[in-house]
Amino acid sequence: MKAYEPSGHSPWNVQRVVHLHRRAGFAATWQEIQRDLDDGPDAAIDRLLAGKAYATGVPEDFDTMSRVIGDAAVAANNPNRLKAWWLYRMIFSPDPLTERLTLMWHNHFATSNLKVGDVSVMRRQNEIFRECARKPFGELLTRVVKDPAILIWLDADSNRKQHPNENLARELMELFSMGVGNYTENDVKQAARGLTGWTTKNGQFRFVEQYHDNGEKEFLGKRGTFTGDDLLQTVLDHPATARRIAWRLCDQFFGEGALGEEAIDEFATELRNHDLDIRRAVETILRSEAFFAAKNIGTRVLGPIEFVVGAVRALEMLDPPPSTLVLSEWTARLGQDLFYPPNVFGWSGGREWITTRSMIGRVAFASELARGSLRRPDKPVDVAKLSKYVDGDSTHEALAEFATSLLVPVSSKEFRQRICDSVFAKEDTGDLTCRMFEAILASPEAQLG
Repeated sequence: MKAYEPSGHSPWNVQRVVHLHRRAGFAATWQEIQRDLDDGPDAAIDRLLAGKAYATGVPEDFDTMSRVIGDAAVAANNPNRLKAWWLYRMIFSPDPLTERLTLMWHNHFATSNLKVGDVSVMRRQNEIFRECARKPFGELLTRVVKDPAILIWLDADSNRKQHPNENLARELMELFSMGVGNYTENDVKQAARGLTGWTTKNGQFRFVEQYHDNGEKEFLGKRGTFTGDDLLQTVLDHPATARRIAWRLCDQFFGEGALGEEAIDEFATELRNHDLDIRRAVETILRSEAFFAAKNIGTRVLGPIEFVVGAVRALEMLDPPPSTLVLSEWTARLGQDLFYPPNVFGWSGGREWITTRSMIGRVAFASELARGSLRRPDKPVDVAKLSKYVDGDSTHEALAEFATSLLVPVSSKEFRQRICDSVFAKEDTGDLTCRMFEAILASPEAQLG
């Protein structure tokens, strides 16, 4: 991918800084936006890659607090508290890119606690996603498919040489690596034989030799007495795996129509030539001209997590923050229930996030957030604080322009005027100003990122 260089046609401006943080994280505060605007794209991307993108509101004891919250969720075996733990990380971690990739892998290897039924196992899988988020894909795949969460989810315990269970074999190829159309039903059957003996004991991966079928198998055109590890290496070497991972990354960082099939194919070739190195691939995307192109800005529907966490950070509702337990209830209500994807395919995303029901929910969330009822005690958006960023001009029009730049990727003077006309027709009050943020968040334009 050609590297991005600021130009008159594609300037490094507030819109592109906001775009970078919306796609590679969740959202930046105004101070973070101004910092990156002044320092330029290379420094801004360097910070994201180094895990130092967030500066505002990050607790000094973030790692300790995160561990305490996560441990408490596990001790209580409470999935709602585990969701709250992860949302805490998304809002406050100085490394939003890793949290964003962790969410992406959670969807790629979609596993639901509805069947696993063990918060400690789900947390450990989540930590694997985080730890391996930017490592070579082979390392991530190997860790995940041998982790108890996936093995329980896909019935690996019932996979014995006398009666091979095909669930793990099928999803390994269809969803985790090569994708549909690159294997046959016989490949599924042969792979299931190779994966016999993989099981769990006391919450750990275990290989039981007596359960394993060590006979000769034919898999993807090769013959041999393949083990599970042999199968993993075979699918990792297959060119279709590089293409699927390229698609997954492009789906994460590009909107509809921003990148053609030929460009994705070229990206897949680069991935394959560099050991499916996710860190290198992500950096290539974030530094690319295609990522900052106008047609890639405001062309991706925000998922519920992106919408909710992004709004909290953009409006600097960090001290005190909204209850992450309450936020997790909202994201579930809007269609994205952490640790409970709908099926093995995960959340479809894209335009499917937007329905009549979900839009009513998003409008309701915008109202609750702006008015401060998600905090304990209630505390609305700090309008006085945000007004200070408007260069001393706190008129409704100026504040609307500022707020729009935080919450809407592509807007117009007409859009801002529409917001002002609908909200500020009456006497100027703090309540009306909160209604402005509510109206912007609830607008169709704010559902894009």
